[in-house]
Amino acid sequence: MSIQPALEQRSEPKPTPLSAWWLLSLAICFEIGDVMGLNFSEGFSLLLPTTLALVAFAMALYLVSHVMKRLPVSVAYPIWTGGGTAGVAALGVLALHEKAGVWKSLGVVIVVAGIVLLNVTPVNHGG
Repeated sequence: MSIQPALEQRSEPKPTPLSAWWLLSLAICFEIGDVMGLNFSEGFSLLLPTTLALVAFAMALYLVSHVMKRLPVSVAYPIWTGGGTAGVAALGVLALHEKAGVWKSLGVVIVVAGIVLLNVTPVNHGG
């Protein structure tokens, strides 16, 4: 008896492109949350921020893994990491009062520009 048919029956439907983008946005938020939790964990010595960071990271990975069922990895992963990078940099400046110099600002602009370029490039969904 093969388990393959049983696995095929249990597979969830692929998300629509719009839901994939929503999941990717949520994964970016969790990615930002995990980095902020790491910042406050004091090297994993504080239980609550450490736990929040690990849970947020697990959620981010879980969500982006589902996004990659629908969007190509060459689009999903760079947007996830780039969005997280830009978000953490922005929160560092806005919430943690880090300095926002010209070079840091230029770096964030370049990351966002890269994300935009990935989105205007035609996507090949072939396998």
